[in-house]
Amino acid sequence: MNTIENLSRRHFLGGVLSTGAFVLVARVVPEELFAQTAAFHTKAESAALHTGVYLGIEPDGTVFIVTHRSEMGTGIRTTLPLVAADELDADWKRVKIEQAIGDPKYGDQNTDGSRSIRDFFDAFRQAGASARAMLVTAAAAQWKVPASECQTEPHEVVHRPSGRRLGYGALVSAASKLPVPKPGEVQFKPKSAWRYMGKDQPIYDLRDIVTGKAVFGMDTKLDGMVYASIEHPPVVGGKVRSFDDKAALAVPGVRRTATIDAFKPPLLFQSLGGVAVIADSTWAAMQGRKKLTVDWDLGANATYDSVAFRQQLLDTVRQPGKVVRNIGNVDAEFAKGGKVLEATYYTPLAAHASMEPPVAVADYRDGKVTCWTSTQNPQAAQDTISAALGIKKEDVTCHTVLLGGGFGRKSKPDFAAEAAVLSKKVGKPVKVVWSREDDIKFDFYHATAAIYHKAAVDGRGKPAAWLVRSAWPPIASTFEDGARYGLDFEHGMGLNDLPYEFANHRAENGPADAHVRIGWFRAVANNYHVFASGSFVDEMAHAAGRDTLEYLLDLVGPGKVLDLKGQFPVEYFNYGAPYDKYPFDTRRLRHVLELAGQLSNWGKRKPGGGWGIGLAAHRSFNTYVASVVEVEVDNTGRVRIPRVDQFVDAGMVINPERARSQFEGAAVMGAGLAMFGEISAAGGRIQQSNFNDFRVARMSDAPVQVNVHIVDSDAPPTGIGEPGTPPVIPALANAIFAATGKRIRELPLSKTKLV
Repeated sequence: MNTIENLSRRHFLGGVLSTGAFVLVARVVPEELFAQTAAFHTKAESAALHTGVYLGIEPDGTVFIVTHRSEMGTGIRTTLPLVAADELDADWKRVKIEQAIGDPKYGDQNTDGSRSIRDFFDAFRQAGASARAMLVTAAAAQWKVPASECQTEPHEVVHRPSGRRLGYGALVSAASKLPVPKPGEVQFKPKSAWRYMGKDQPIYDLRDIVTGKAVFGMDTKLDGMVYASIEHPPVVGGKVRSFDDKAALAVPGVRRTATIDAFKPPLLFQSLGGVAVIADSTWAAMQGRKKLTVDWDLGANATYDSVAFRQQLLDTVRQPGKVVRNIGNVDAEFAKGGKVLEATYYTPLAAHASMEPPVAVADYRDGKVTCWTSTQNPQAAQDTISAALGIKKEDVTCHTVLLGGGFGRKSKPDFAAEAAVLSKKVGKPVKVVWSREDDIKFDFYHATAAIYHKAAVDGRGKPAAWLVRSAWPPIASTFEDGARYGLDFEHGMGLNDLPYEFANHRAENGPADAHVRIGWFRAVANNYHVFASGSFVDEMAHAAGRDTLEYLLDLVGPGKVLDLKGQFPVEYFNYGAPYDKYPFDTRRLRHVLELAGQLSNWGKRKPGGGWGIGLAAHRSFNTYVASVVEVEVDNTGRVRIPRVDQFVDAGMVINPERARSQFEGAAVMGAGLAMFGEISAAGGRIQQSNFNDFRVARMSDAPVQVNVHIVDSDAPPTGIGEPGTPPVIPALANAIFAATGKRIRELPLSKTKLV
């Protein structure tokens, strides 16, 4: 029998729910539900809080659903609550969504990895269905009729034989006293009865966003707040030797300066350190900062030069590396002679460049910190702030506001720690605002990479042996000082998970040092690995004189669930999902490729004369995607993208409108990265500073038309936010080859003269 406990409303979002509200807590693992009444009494102060999803119903019928994931444009703040509301049979107009603060009781709050729906769909569904079952039982008991004669309509229970109805609010008191049905006893609504899931739904905050009422990081204000702009060391690992702030202090509105200690290895999410200018406004702080004179000890990374490092990576992938997948014996097959194809690809560093640069407000008082910030991971903010100040994690309260974009950057809360450190120093709430230049110059960058492919091919151009080597400064360097090899999850993103059956295949990872901060970025290592593999497949097809789609379908074969046992030094990554529930099924990859042939312009026009069409396909975040890109290249070499088609099998799609938006955005972002995205360094200093020299896709660069074709599926839901980006990049490169005959092996495209 499940435990029934009272939950203090003080513990439940600081008293959002009134005394007497009915609250369900759904665990993710194991899937247990606890019915609780939000009562305010002393015993509840020490009651155990159960990790999971919170759903509450007020006596007036208002439904509160706590969303523990961060909203950055993906719609997750809307979509997960929709699942619970649908199973509850709630009237969406009577649902209020509350953003959870950073707290372990909500489970994993790190909103990245395209796994929010995948990991929490069942918990939200269980919460809604269980609450509905309890409300039905309560109504049946009041009417003294069998529960089987009762059903729900939006926000009420109906007894069909008598026509009696009771609203949810009227049943709250009785329902809260009932035992919670066990998971196997709960009846979920059939798909045909879904009111919200599987249908387009606008995001919950849409009206507030378009009318300017929504609160983002930059909108947060506290009484008595001061503003800070920080001069960071221009080279990672640099330290302040000395500084002169006389001119800065003379700027009207500037109050004082303060130093922030440089980080101590490993990097983690600590501040880079530097000198902060504290002022009455952001403008005054930034103007005062310009007047600072700082003498820096630049440290060991002052020798970093991205041009020389590029060559180092290219040399590395020509040498044997750490084996991360092995099938058969590629060396023996290569020794037989015959036709061998080789190609080496390169991608530079890239910045996240989310529309809203990092910003945080922190208030340090009596040994505790309250922080408001646009973070993807409020628990990481708690960890980082507590470490920076030497206080307990539970003494840090982190409120998550809306994010003006994230792409992975805002799960690294160094900027929140800076605000907390400065608040303690000045004794006031402090708002730290990064400029666009700060954002570009001091990012956790998307890694630069070199990837080498070599294949021995048969008479049909199919690989009898396939070797791939890749080297990139790994994300591991953020967590372990001096780490030079990728983590298992980086290997599993396009390097050791090629979706083909092999007789002989080996994937290797070469060493690379990190001279800048490296972090995860939308689609992570898939971007550079799939640029290489998707391009190499196209090269192999053309070398064999075969159509790329026909060749890809031949490589994939009829499709099946891949048996990957024994091919990896550790267990296959699979994006952290159980393989029995989310297997690698190449039938699904084949299907999106077949749809690409049917629904795009593939094969309907002969490339040439400046027009071309390209194709690539990949499985990432447990989602199968094929991308078809059309290009026009004029006589000056300018690339125009008239059309992109995205073919997506993401299992069960909860909110198609948001899914389409994510794949449309992925097409734009992927095209922008491929055409312009480059961060370079000289003397350890990043050379780009703003959108004038780190260009993102503008309206004139973006695809004119993006069509998103979503496969109707009853399979478990998978990732949406990231898997649309990787295949767009090689598809664009392949289209340019079709249009111009110029093969793209290095990004951005500006590195290759197209005419």
